[in-house]
Amino acid sequence: MAKNKVDISLIDLEKEKEKITDLPGLIEYAHHAGSAIIKPEDRGRIKGNAVAAMHDQTDRQFHQLYEQMQTLIDQAKYLKSRVEASERIYQAVVPFQPVIGKVYYLYSKKDGTDLLSMVSPDEWGKSFPYETFEAEVKLLSDHTWEIIKTPQ
Repeated sequence: MAKNKVDISLIDLEKEKEKITDLPGLIEYAHHAGSAIIKPEDRGRIKGNAVAAMHDQTDRQFHQLYEQMQTLIDQAKYLKSRVEASERIYQAVVPFQPVIGKVYYLYSKKDGTDLLSMVSPDEWGKSFPYETFEAEVKLLSDHTWEIIKTPQ
């Protein structure tokens, strides 16, 4: 068997120094036969996945904020309708002292005057003095009026 001779003059010692280390766990390639396989990372895919996850999460948060805003808008509309109903009822003829939590009935005439009554449209019979039934209402504890039902 002939031994292959190594020509030392062809070896770049500086280049070979890059291949050895005191901390083999920090080098970017497997340093012995039992080492784990090291594959280069696809940085574009990693960034793409991170950006997609970021967009998904922020879209969820925007949707949640939108639902919260919609709830607040609905509450504001409901409050506004109570204020409008209350203003109209406080301008109406009210021949009694309303009680908080009780249901009353709002009627109107063609001339624009309103009446708040304890008598429902079904209870008036033939002597109905007002032309139009406007709403069934309830006095709330904050002295605003809630519209329970309006005619169909």
